[in-house]
Amino acid sequence: MSRATHVLAGTTLLGLVASLWLFINNRTLHDEVAAKTAALDKIKADTIEPTPGSDAYLDAKKPRDGKVSFGPTAQPALPEVPKESRLDRRARRTEEFGAMFGRAEGETDEEYRARVLPLIQLGLARPRERTAENRKIAEAKAKVTPEQSAKLDQAFEKVYSDVLDYTNKAVIDGQLSPYERNVAGWLDYAGGLGGILNDAEGQVGKILDAAQIKAMYDAGFEWGEYLGANAPWEKLTPPPPKK
Repeated sequence: MSRATHVLAGTTLLGLVASLWLFINNRTLHDEVAAKTAALDKIKADTIEPTPGSDAYLDAKKPRDGKVSFGPTAQPALPEVPKESRLDRRARRTEEFGAMFGRAEGETDEEYRARVLPLIQLGLARPRERTAENRKIAEAKAKVTPEQSAKLDQAFEKVYSDVLDYTNKAVIDGQLSPYERNVAGWLDYAGGLGGILNDAEGQVGKILDAAQIKAMYDAGFEWGEYLGANAPWEKLTPPPPKK
């Protein structure tokens, strides 16, 4: 297996994780902004001057002696935000990822898919759209015929099946887990994924000629990136509950 295929497998895996991670991070930022906005609104509400008629003493007429007194005025302050180190933030986001993509105690396969499937589809929507458009452009430059394109899709069905079987085993074995950061396991998984992608490239070589493959590569298209984004990840077996 070529070094480039290993690298591509790793970047494909990281790209998928990053898509889901950015989705979570975006939701977290929205929650933080909403909390700070609510705190500011509360401070403003507490410091608004009373309307006429709400305080009898303030509304009463008093003798004026021409003196203007200036006294210290308490400045409103934002509530203190607890400081969080980078490691604390990493641990918190690992917990958030596990809570979102892990299986809750007593949650069935159907309930898990109903909860998580929309998140996966949302996270992969943009990569799938982008890679599909890139393939269309690259195939046009390489003069790939509709018949060849259909044969590629047919060959990829076997690739997708192998990817799902391999990934399901990695999840069951704990190599891939939503509950912990297992970098060694991720790299090991990426190596096996690279082998599957290498076989997929061999299938491409049986359908397209060398000139077409080179033309698509020169156009910036990568089959590994396309397959990684368009694999039916929605069909993965849900992970076991956290032990």
